[in-house]
Amino acid sequence: MSRNPTVELWILYAVGVSFTFVRTYARIVAVGVRELHPDDYLIWVAVLIYSAQCTLGHSYGTAAHGLANNGMSDVQRGVLSRDDPEYAFRVIGSKIQVAGWTTAACLLWTLKLCVTFFYMRLTNGLERYPMRIRVAMALILSTFIVVLMTIYLSCRPFHHYWQIKPDPGNACQAAISKPILWVSFILNVSTDTYLFLIPIPMLRKSSLRSFKKLATTLVPSGGVLIIVCATLKSIHVIVDPINGGQLAAEWGTRETFIAVVTTNLPMIFPLLKTWFTPLFPSSFRSSNNKAYRNPSSGFRTIGGSGGPSSRVRPGPRSVSHITTNMTFDNGSEGKMMNGSDDVKMQNLCSHGATTHAANAILVSKQVSVTTEKCTGRSRDHSLHSL
Repeated sequence: MSRNPTVELWILYAVGVSFTFVRTYARIVAVGVRELHPDDYLIWVAVLIYSAQCTLGHSYGTAAHGLANNGMSDVQRGVLSRDDPEYAFRVIGSKIQVAGWTTAACLLWTLKLCVTFFYMRLTNGLERYPMRIRVAMALILSTFIVVLMTIYLSCRPFHHYWQIKPDPGNACQAAISKPILWVSFILNVSTDTYLFLIPIPMLRKSSLRSFKKLATTLVPSGGVLIIVCATLKSIHVIVDPINGGQLAAEWGTRETFIAVVTTNLPMIFPLLKTWFTPLFPSSFRSSNNKAYRNPSSGFRTIGGSGGPSSRVRPGPRSVSHITTNMTFDNGSEGKMMNGSDDVKMQNLCSHGATTHAANAILVSKQVSVTTEKCTGRSRDHSLHSL
């Protein structure tokens, strides 16, 4: 039995949209409608674009019968009459291919913005990351403009995109256009790679349990799968310019599906935790006892909330005596990221220290600070809430 690409297209679409509904439900349950963030709305813009892309893919198989102005020899082009239904199918298919490249670029780059807004919330308050997020935003916007310009300027005049005869050349055969293929591939992979690298240092030093780390790493891991699909799509076009366009379209469908699902998954994980905690309590136990806590503001983790972290771990302790008026430097993101075990003391000298007269009564204050050294573990910060 032959596989029907249209059936696969709509099955993947249904799954992708279902993930978006569940994601939105999970976010509303977690924070309420008024506390939704830009990516919670932007994901529905992506769904609208995804719907348009799938509609175009369906039309390419039904209205155009999978045909376009590529995959024809000069002889076939010469004998094909304008009155032949195949001629009309190829014209329609060629136009759909141009629209398909446009919607695919809009969808992928919209999802990249969603991921960037997600990282913005994830790294809120960390000094090292705002610049990285701004660079990501600039990279996404600039590369998106370049991709659109390539689609609409690489074939001139523009109507040659659906010209059948004479042969308009590779640049005007949208299904296998090498300018579009290479520009979109390189910029897509480069932006996904940059987004993949943003949270890695933070996750590597985080004390989150494996479950919460998995929730956060799904987005960058999904970027790797997207790169794989984009690579396979490009290989099919290069190796088989005759039939590669159809295979490339199928891999493009899978590419956008993976992008939609992996963008939604991290927001769904807290809901899954609520559902599965009664069944697997040990796997979803809170990791608050291992997280750095700012005394003034508490801390938040993925799918969790602030709370005390007072469990005492066994291990060697050292006792030191200092004078009053000490403060802890808890605001340094750099120290948390570097996993420093040192506690910075400030103003160690008493402000009231003066010269005392003979036979006067001297009252001194002494504070004993006990620090614990945990073998094999470093103190690091915990991630902010989604």
